[in-house]
Amino acid sequence: MTQSVVVQVGQCGNQVGCRFWDLALREHAYVNKRGLYDDAISSFFRNVDSRNSDGGVHAVGGRIQHLKARAVLVDMEEGVVNGILQGPLREVFDSTQLLTDVSGSGNNWAVGHMTYGSAYRDLIVDKLRKAAEHCDCLQCFFLIHSMGGGTGSGLGTRVLSLLEEEFPDVCRIVTSMYPSAEDDVITSPYNSVLAMRELTEHADCVLPVENQSLLDIVNKINVMSHGGKPGLMIRSGSTVTSGQGVLGGAEKPFDSMNSIVANLLLNITSSARFEGSLNMDLNEIAMNLVPFPRLHYLVPSLTPLYTLADVSVPSRRLDQMFSDAFSKDHQLIRADPKHGLYLACALMVRGNVQVSDLRRNIERLRPSLPFVSWNQEGWKTGLCSVPPVGHSHSLLALANNTCVKPIFMELRERFNKLYRKKAHLHHYLHVEGMEQSVFSEAISSVTALIEEYHHLDVTSTRLTPDVARLCIAT
Repeated sequence: MTQSVVVQVGQCGNQVGCRFWDLALREHAYVNKRGLYDDAISSFFRNVDSRNSDGGVHAVGGRIQHLKARAVLVDMEEGVVNGILQGPLREVFDSTQLLTDVSGSGNNWAVGHMTYGSAYRDLIVDKLRKAAEHCDCLQCFFLIHSMGGGTGSGLGTRVLSLLEEEFPDVCRIVTSMYPSAEDDVITSPYNSVLAMRELTEHADCVLPVENQSLLDIVNKINVMSHGGKPGLMIRSGSTVTSGQGVLGGAEKPFDSMNSIVANLLLNITSSARFEGSLNMDLNEIAMNLVPFPRLHYLVPSLTPLYTLADVSVPSRRLDQMFSDAFSKDHQLIRADPKHGLYLACALMVRGNVQVSDLRRNIERLRPSLPFVSWNQEGWKTGLCSVPPVGHSHSLLALANNTCVKPIFMELRERFNKLYRKKAHLHHYLHVEGMEQSVFSEAISSVTALIEEYHHLDVTSTRLTPDVARLCIAT
């Protein structure tokens, strides 16, 4: 059985990660009622005897003794991590998995990437190695971080480069939270573009998620929960919203936003955690969805999001789930893949779904989805037999699609508005090791990425030798 390690960096990364572990434990407890330490649990958890002072794995009769998440938590402010250690998940982590400071990165990519990246490099590598050593067969690192702040963008991408340096053969899948245009961090365009260059160079796959898209989804859920449409209501206990199922009085919008991203991670890891008739290996995601190394940004779409009172198995409801996955209302970024060009697409289905249902829906939807001419059969599918708690089935679609281009163009424009005036630049240039050329290289990297997507769009109707310009080999 293979194992994966989750690396959480910054406030957002740790909040989303905490929600993932909470829901993952809930899923395993629901499926594994006898409390046995099995292959499914071992994929993301270690079984540790708390009485064993050397921290070694020890199970009596195969039963769970004390679960520890296969995780590394990093933040240069200690508030969120301390909150986790005082909360219900405090026993799931120990001090050897944590790295915190007290001063934060001040919304400055350079401080996170260069100052803290250099100061804590050896400690970070040590914690990553220890997490890897606890795995029998390490398959993947999942990095969770945000793009707009300083620690998530700066130190998060420094950790990503360390993962490539120390574990070059282990897949690196990154979930990146992109700020909205109305973000309250003025320097977020700088931080995001500087981080983008690192993601393009060092990640195997990036799952971009926009705060604004998540907020729009949560607002729609909230409207529905208060009777927005007759006959619709939110199922109580829905994991897609929160532990309470709806936005409660003490709950903040970002709690539900974090839960949506956590469910994205639950779905993408489901084949690694549970059996299925058509399991998808995590390494297969990059192998099948990334035809060119730099074009590895995968648009995630999750359904069900707007949970109805009775989710049943009938074919009509199942077919609607597949249709929803290709609706812009279910995308976790503000992009419409139907207005872009598909390079490849993965469908990761959970629950009581047959291979025939999967194939039938692909054939039904195929005519409306524009694929590149040289990859008309570019579908990758996975079936996991265990559905999310409270649902009969769910679907995660990952689309490698040129529709991400406008998102990156908008980000570049926001960057240029600041950079043309050299606004706030001195905060970055005062950081040791940071030079203005880093900004130039970062914006050039994003521009080159946009041009590569554009080139695919304009050559979509024919197969040409120019495809070689996309740097097929690096």
